[in-house]
Amino acid sequence: MMDDRKETKSAQSRTADESVHAALAHMGALPDDEIDLAEAALLLSAIDNPGAELPKYRAILVDLRGQLAEQVAKLDEDPEIGRRAAALRAVLVDSAGFHGDMETYEDLDNSDFIRVLDRRMGLPIAMGILYIDLARSQDWGMTGLDFPGHFLTRLEVGGERMILDPFHDGQDMPTPALRLLLKAILGPAAELERDHYQPVSNRAMLTRLRNNAKMRLLEKGDAPGALSRVESLRLICPDDPTLWREKGLIHLRLGDLPEAVAALDHFLEIAPQGPDRQRVDLVVRELRQRLR
Repeated sequence: MMDDRKETKSAQSRTADESVHAALAHMGALPDDEIDLAEAALLLSAIDNPGAELPKYRAILVDLRGQLAEQVAKLDEDPEIGRRAAALRAVLVDSAGFHGDMETYEDLDNSDFIRVLDRRMGLPIAMGILYIDLARSQDWGMTGLDFPGHFLTRLEVGGERMILDPFHDGQDMPTPALRLLLKAILGPAAELERDHYQPVSNRAMLTRLRNNAKMRLLEKGDAPGALSRVESLRLICPDDPTLWREKGLIHLRLGDLPEAVAALDHFLEIAPQGPDRQRVDLVVRELRQRLR
């Protein structure tokens, strides 16, 4: 009887895993602007947390969106962007208690969206996905910005724009604050440029979230864990050649030369011309010599 229960539970777990992978693959076929950012982050996290109760975490997001809708109803249709930003902070910071984890910043849980919802703290990118999800639930324009070294979000309402720092309780970041932040990250000679305000795609945000975990796992010597993060991203970013390069390099680290060559070969098939392609081509030639 016990063995039957174990087999049933194992079969249910496999079915759940297959469902998560299928949902991510479906998202991978969608145009970028049709990807549900928070749902994708949840599904990616579910791969790292087998047996996680996804309905529970979806309900948390639904509740947060509902709280924001209640805040918005109090605004009397006032389009002033500062009040919209304050409503986001009232829900995520004052009510729910989300904040950036400054004390244990390197903790893997900070880039695991399920654990972020459990712990109510995380990395800038994880906090940013929450802010973006809630803002978009009200049809407000919000996106992440390609700011060096620190993920920021830009809220757009009624023709106005405001840059928010989701890691630091969604505080407003006017130009002087951005300039100070940039100099703190890149050095005193750094100056704000147009590229620092460029929006990033949904796939780019999900990649940034997963890459944080991947890099920490590689630093810890957990190559299989890092490979799992790359493989999960390939579901939702099927056309990204860099993921094939990363897959190949991790297999190389694991000593699996045939898999490394296969992945790097595929990278060479789909990657554009450039220095990366030339370097990988040299690596593949050397690996083929070792396999003879």
